[in-house]
Amino acid sequence: MRNLVIVALLLGIGFMAWIATTSATAPVTFKDIGFHATDATQIEVDFQVAKYPGATAKCAVKALDSKFAVVGWKVVEIGPNEPKDGADGGRTTIHRLALRTESEAVSGVVDNCWIVDSGH
Repeated sequence: MRNLVIVALLLGIGFMAWIATTSATAPVTFKDIGFHATDATQIEVDFQVAKYPGATAKCAVKALDSKFAVVGWKVVEIGPNEPKDGADGGRTTIHRLALRTESEAVSGVVDNCWIVDSGH
């Protein structure tokens, strides 16, 4: 019985360590900052991307109308950056994307970001 408790405890500790390291090493994160509709066919979306400075990421940004339908969509590449390019030694950078829309947008958000495979 004692050995079973020790094994269960070790498995629990191992699982918690795995969860902690997996979430701590996420390759890219993003945060919406804001948006501004410049006219009925364009919106500017401001967002923040955090990644390893030497990595290249792509982010899918979308514009939504008042019924939450997608009226604009664009994938933008966030290339490698220098330590002076942003906060945290270049890890966190802020971007503004002008996005053309099919009709008037009332919101602009980042849908997802991912690291581009360098092929190495």
